[in-house]
Amino acid sequence: MTGRNQTSISEFLLLGLPIQPEQQNLFYALFLAMYLTTLLGNLLIILLIRLDSHLHTPMYLFLSNLSFSDLCFSSVTIPKLLQNMQSQDPSIPYAGCLTQMYFFLFFGDLESFLLVAMAYDRYVAICLPLHYATIMSPTLCLSLVALSWVLTTFHAMLHTLLMARLCFCADNVILHFFCDMSALLKLACSDTRVNELVIFIMGGLILVIPFLLIIGSYARIVFSILKVPSSKGICKAVSTCGSHLSVVSLFYGTIIGFYLCPSPNSSTLKDTIMAVMYTVVTPMLNPFIYSLRNKDMKGALGRVIRQKKTSFSL
Repeated sequence: MTGRNQTSISEFLLLGLPIQPEQQNLFYALFLAMYLTTLLGNLLIILLIRLDSHLHTPMYLFLSNLSFSDLCFSSVTIPKLLQNMQSQDPSIPYAGCLTQMYFFLFFGDLESFLLVAMAYDRYVAICLPLHYATIMSPTLCLSLVALSWVLTTFHAMLHTLLMARLCFCADNVILHFFCDMSALLKLACSDTRVNELVIFIMGGLILVIPFLLIIGSYARIVFSILKVPSSKGICKAVSTCGSHLSVVSLFYGTIIGFYLCPSPNSSTLKDTIMAVMYTVVTPMLNPFIYSLRNKDMKGALGRVIRQKKTSFSL
């Protein structure tokens, strides 16, 4: 007999971050500041793209969805972490744990697909500029976004349903600050081979293939620029690829290393640091790297502020 009825525990205990009690308030303030920065930065991007017609382009359509994904990705784990840091009860209900795992996978996968769409958009803009408007049509852009949402929904649901069929017995302490899939599998007292196989196969499809597509897109950009070498072209390639590739490497590097290439003797501290990098740091940095240093975004911010001032003066 399998399924939810086999589970003899009704809640899990999140171990949290491996920090000393005297440092609890310091880290609470740090993570709260980082979370608020993530919220404000990504909300500002979404608002500017919504209000400024100059940003109603394919690139900023993908960027607004990426900002929404980053905002939600952090909101899945950080509020619960902050609550547990100030509470003596680090428990999370069984259903709440599976729900957190579902949305963690959903928004993490969504970011993966959106990064591919953004890389393809930059490839077409630089390598095929005369055909950009034709190729990156509104229909194609909306289809790419919709496909990303649909695929991530099915992938997250698959892992959640497979996790729900497992039996959890006495040990309910999760050695993490959120309901991570690999941490939950370690607590299961039933056969997890199917889960592990699906994680490996789907991990390759959802993470590795998009990562290779991104690298391929930017490699084509570099080769295209180098065919006609010029200082202006090289600067354009660097400005287009540099910041994006740095975040891609940070996001994919930690996730691929954690889920697909785990060390047999990996420490909890190492796993926690890697998780913090892609759940807290990357969503916080994305607004600065992708947009707030972008001339179009700065121009849009100036236009929105001037428009608001004009409205108030009238």
